Amino acid sequence: MTISRRVLILDDDPSHLDVYGIMVQTAGFESIPVLVRFSGPDPIPDSGIDLVLLDYRLNSLKTAPEIAQEVRLKYPDAPIVLLTDLWAPPSDVAQFITHFVRKGNPAKLLEVLRSHFPVK
Repeated sequence: MTISRRVLILDDDPSHLDVYGIMVQTAGFESIPVLVRFSGPDPIPDSGIDLVLLDYRLNSLKTAPEIAQEVRLKYPDAPIVLLTDLWAPPSDVAQFITHFVRKGNPAKLLEVLRSHFPVK
């Protein structure tokens, strides 16, 4: 029996949720998209998340560092991968993230995913 790894994707842009979801599924994992609205993220699953993809620039009252902190408390063992168009991870979120991937670099994102969940 194959166990599917579940990847939580947090973004304020529905089209980005779709694109990253397709990438995650193409890599062989299950995508769990959660829209971050102005008031904050839609409900985040209570269990079963193996890795988190988090957009940094959110049009929300909750900042990426605040969401990362909540996710870290909920899933202490799940790596958090920050997605951003910045050249380096911002210091306000650095303590919560495991990896930093610049947007527009799908090869790097797939590399990071596969480094945590090698395909057998």
